[in-house]
Amino acid sequence: MNLSNIPFTVTDWSKLPITEYAGETGKAFWRSLDLGCVRIRMVEYSSGYKADHWCERGHVLLVLEGELLTELEDGRKFILGPAMSYEVQHEGEAHRSSTTQGAKLFIVD
Repeated sequence: MNLSNIPFTVTDWSKLPITEYAGETGKAFWRSLDLGCVRIRMVEYSSGYKADHWCERGHVLLVLEGELLTELEDGRKFILGPAMSYEVQHEGEAHRSSTTQGAKLFIVD
């Protein structure tokens, strides 16, 4: 990750607008900060959320609250709880996430 041309910035996530996205089931609520070379998001998944697509974008994802099931296209599955993260390269293993109880995430991509 090459973070360049970014001045020191303080972000109050509670003040950023929320964008709602429907999943295959449930909803995702994003607060996003696009700095050009990197996108940073605070994401909340409703209970019963399941992504509607396989993602191939690279991410660093940290679970802040709840529990997240991340499934890889090859069938592997990982359960992440608070203070757990995953890291995946761009166009690496295709992945999708779901949660039964809901989850709050911090994502850099």
